[in-house]
Amino acid sequence: MVQRIPEPGDLEPIERASRDELQALQLERLKWSLQHAYDNVPHYRKAFDEAGVHPGDLKSLADLAKFPFTDKKTLRDNYPFGMFAVPRDQVVRVHASSGTTGRPTVVGYTQKDIDTWADVVARSIRAAGGRRGDMVHVAYGYGLFTGGLGAHYGAERLGCTVVPMSGGQTEKQVQLICDFQPSIIMVTPSYMLNIVEEFKRQGLDPAKSSLKVGIFGAEPWTNAMRATIEEAAGIDAVDIYGLSEVMGPGVASECIESKDGPVIWEDHFYPEIIDPDTGEVLPDGEEGELVFTSLSKEALPIIRYRTRDLTRLLPPTSRSMRRMGRITGRSDDMLIIRGVNVFPSQIEELVLKMPALAPQYQLVVARDGHLDTLEVFGELREGHHSADSVEALCKELQHCIKTYVGVSTKVTLTPPMGIERTLTGKARRVVDKRPKNT
Repeated sequence: MVQRIPEPGDLEPIERASRDELQALQLERLKWSLQHAYDNVPHYRKAFDEAGVHPGDLKSLADLAKFPFTDKKTLRDNYPFGMFAVPRDQVVRVHASSGTTGRPTVVGYTQKDIDTWADVVARSIRAAGGRRGDMVHVAYGYGLFTGGLGAHYGAERLGCTVVPMSGGQTEKQVQLICDFQPSIIMVTPSYMLNIVEEFKRQGLDPAKSSLKVGIFGAEPWTNAMRATIEEAAGIDAVDIYGLSEVMGPGVASECIESKDGPVIWEDHFYPEIIDPDTGEVLPDGEEGELVFTSLSKEALPIIRYRTRDLTRLLPPTSRSMRRMGRITGRSDDMLIIRGVNVFPSQIEELVLKMPALAPQYQLVVARDGHLDTLEVFGELREGHHSADSVEALCKELQHCIKTYVGVSTKVTLTPPMGIERTLTGKARRVVDKRPKNT
């Protein structure tokens, strides 16, 4: 793997700014964003008034803690366009969440918002080692999901050649990678594993492809998953973070020279970490729920949006802005199994430590009487098929989960390709079969 380390001249001035310079810009933009939201979005005017705060009360960045939170319910309650702060005819594009239940969360963009989005994704691709003239294979889904078009516009803004493949058609993904010779792929990490498997199914070595960098996002993944992908595909794997309510991909992204957590582009998105139970703002370094306030969005300013992602803020390294740690789970999809908090990422870490197991897994939660049960499905690699070895592997993984996670499970290991593969987008890591509202 050959890393492209940026020269100082490659960076924007804000990426090298002092902390004082950055915070002065943040305060200026935060004052504008709060006033813009208050003046133009009825929900924010009502919420601020009920909380007894006014945009003019913001004298320092710390004063943001006085303002109320926004969440998915807020957006759904104002469906479809009630959160827009500009006339609808100034909105040049809408996207919507990929949620499977209830109303989607709808977001809008002015032309300036689209340009800002393209800029931060271009910055993200450059931080990952991309340069003008590189070919970028985009295998994120296109459409209402922000991944495909977000990656696409950012790559074009950087001056790259874009292959707008979208998701699915895995055989064709491999064909076009072989034929077009892209150096960068942007895709979910779970689907990258599918692509690697398809290379091998066709008798090809994925590590010998033209790909040099993978920019992976849209779902949490671990450093163990990074190592698995890098070894199998012979690439540098970097993490890009985003969510549609805040902008889309490109809210934060890792730098290839450090790969130590996504750098939050703090000139456009102001981060906080809060205690998910009390809402209290926590100091940098402490783990809690990630909250974002937009600093430059016109169509849909977002004030203190609760992402539900659990992480922590880390000091700057490769850029002047703070980083976010690996997402350890979500405050709203954490599994509680017989009083034990369980995150899928914990199980993933253990699966990836076992060489005989493929990096695919699924958790099935059910209820036996009044007790919740957890069954872990894993998948064997080729060559691990004997009954004795399978039984031993089941017991080993079961023991590891009990020891490190603290919950008893049933473990079932399937033959290779026994777990359903995702065709597009995110892996379905959890199947919850528990009765609803009980």
